[in-house]
Amino acid sequence: MYIGIDHGTTAMRFAGEGCEFRISRKDAVNFVYTDLERLCPLEKIEGIALCYSMGDNFSRITRISRLKNRGVVSREGAGEHIGGGTRVFDEIKDSGLPAVAIPGLHRGSPTDTRFKAYSHQASPEKIGIAYYAVLDLGPDVVVSDVSSNTVTLLITGGRITGAFDACIFAPGMQHGALDVDAIRRIDNGEAGANESFLRAGAAFTVPVKDRERTIAMFSAMECAALLLLNPCANVALAGSLAPVVGPEVGRLLGRDVTVYDEWCASRGLAKIAKDVFSGSRSILGIDVDL
Repeated sequence: MYIGIDHGTTAMRFAGEGCEFRISRKDAVNFVYTDLERLCPLEKIEGIALCYSMGDNFSRITRISRLKNRGVVSREGAGEHIGGGTRVFDEIKDSGLPAVAIPGLHRGSPTDTRFKAYSHQASPEKIGIAYYAVLDLGPDVVVSDVSSNTVTLLITGGRITGAFDACIFAPGMQHGALDVDAIRRIDNGEAGANESFLRAGAAFTVPVKDRERTIAMFSAMECAALLLLNPCANVALAGSLAPVVGPEVGRLLGRDVTVYDEWCASRGLAKIAKDVFSGSRSILGIDVDL
């Protein structure tokens, strides 16, 4: 069996072939690699693909044992640091099971150079989402992952063109870009930048009745912006809020939108593991280094 492990904002999700389980990131601090037996016997695991944090210190799909600093430049940055993802990464690395880590999208990634105006485009689990969508919908896809934060990617001809990261454009329910008020609070010493990012989502900025509509609008705007580069691309949503905002996003875009759920990333990562350990040398234009 091939397994995908999604290091999500609120939970770690584990998917095999037709089976899955999740644990909160707080509970993941107690993870042991034998927990994978919830999916299948350990001796039947043929390959694992997993993510960790931003994945910004490498640009190839790489065997986990070869990474330095778990594949990140620093644990500091935009995001909440709990320890569950670190525990899962180290347990898998030390287990001896065949495993690769997926990189995030950043200035060292093989994306359109124009997207490198920003240092970071997407975290690693979004690659799993994109791969799942491409296998399902074809080589030209815009996919928006909508949950605690919102990240949207464009795939053209089976290769990732680029993405909008959570701190750049559309808010999610919890996280979002820093606006003028947030910058003023930071400059005045009233809040840190990361704290401000973690509290810039719709749950903190708009009334309850408008939150889902707000998230849908901005997700649709990100999709529309990326469709500028590939007007014929299919559109998909993933993440815990996708089923909620999907109809409104489709209405705003005036086109059909395929809706996946919160398991899309881990399932896509499992498919990446299968293809990588079966000999694929490139995934969505990202090279493989075993």
